Amino acid sequence: MRSVFVLVLCVLIFGCQQSKTTNKLEIGFYRATLALQDKEVLPFNFEVTSDSTLVVFNGEERIEVDEITIKNDSVFIQFPVFEGYVAATFKGKNLKGDFIKESVGRVVPFEAEFGNKERFLTENEAKFNVDGIWEVVFSEGIEADEYSAKGLFKQTGNKVTGTFRTTTGDYRFLEGVVDGSQLKLSAFDASHAFYFTAQVNDSSMNGNFYSGNHFKEPFTGTRNADFELPNANELTFLKEDYESLDFSFPDASGKLVSLSDAQFKNKVVVVQVMGTWCPNCLDESKYYTQYYNHHKSDDLAFVALAFEYDKTPEKAFDKIYRLKERLQINYPILLAQYGGINKAEAQQKLPTLNHVLSYPTSIFIDKQGKVRKIHTGFNGPATGDKFVEFKKEFEGFVAELLAE
Repeated sequence: MRSVFVLVLCVLIFGCQQSKTTNKLEIGFYRATLALQDKEVLPFNFEVTSDSTLVVFNGEERIEVDEITIKNDSVFIQFPVFEGYVAATFKGKNLKGDFIKESVGRVVPFEAEFGNKERFLTENEAKFNVDGIWEVVFSEGIEADEYSAKGLFKQTGNKVTGTFRTTTGDYRFLEGVVDGSQLKLSAFDASHAFYFTAQVNDSSMNGNFYSGNHFKEPFTGTRNADFELPNANELTFLKEDYESLDFSFPDASGKLVSLSDAQFKNKVVVVQVMGTWCPNCLDESKYYTQYYNHHKSDDLAFVALAFEYDKTPEKAFDKIYRLKERLQINYPILLAQYGGINKAEAQQKLPTLNHVLSYPTSIFIDKQGKVRKIHTGFNGPATGDKFVEFKKEFEGFVAELLAE
């Protein structure tokens, strides 16, 4: 009897150990989906490359993830920089759970199917080609919500890549298809979960834009190769009778930092209005860090002003530290606001500005402390030639200020 008990105990122990070891992410491709409104789903793909790493794909973008925790039958996937994470349980080789952003209380149902690398499952050949430039209006006719965008798309067969540029930035790397006459595009970067769907023909599109499972708005578009957005250097400016910027915000040690401090005296200063939650700000921070590291000068300084969702400064600075560590940012990031990112409230923190229209916004200050230019938004890598144009303009203008 004792030998039978020992045998059963060994089987149970071995079985428990075996079940634990089989709970792992399989090496290979997954098709993930997030459940949205209207029974729509946002698909994206990732590849598990080792027991502790995976890569998320959005068009040309590759997001490397190296914070994966497996506990019993659950897996927790923490994405880099941004706070969003996936908490899921193993369903054989598949996953089922939620994508979670705690600071804003958002939970989006998540599933992932192993062995499927198709983003969108198409049923029909493309009837139309959306390749080119589109003049787009979001929330047309809805007071205070309407805004314009420039659609930039490339299509090969069913496959489509591109982005929407707006006055406040771009919607980063979108990837999708034209299925018959339906355009479908998605992007997931752990901050934003974007899904666009529209009925299209040769000259127009009409559809909806979903952000996670909490937001939906309509959009329309017409093909227009000559369409241009307003000049990003003319949207934000100093109020009349002002020529300088002033602020005093704390760094991680609690020390108040101001433009009048010695570290900024007689220097060209680039002030970056941003947030750790903002993908366009991430793109801009990567570029500014690269530029700053390759153009070290005693006459040049950068400083970022962070506007954060977190309800306490401690949590906000945790996000700031994470961003600085991940991107190896060597310039100071100050906490300008926590508990929300309302732009009207943000403008009160920088009262000489006519408004804070966009995160990010860059303010260029010369060696005499005068504001020389304010650039609203950021044209990131997903915008192609516009990103190249921005870098050329940025570097040329900073060089001019340094030469004065």
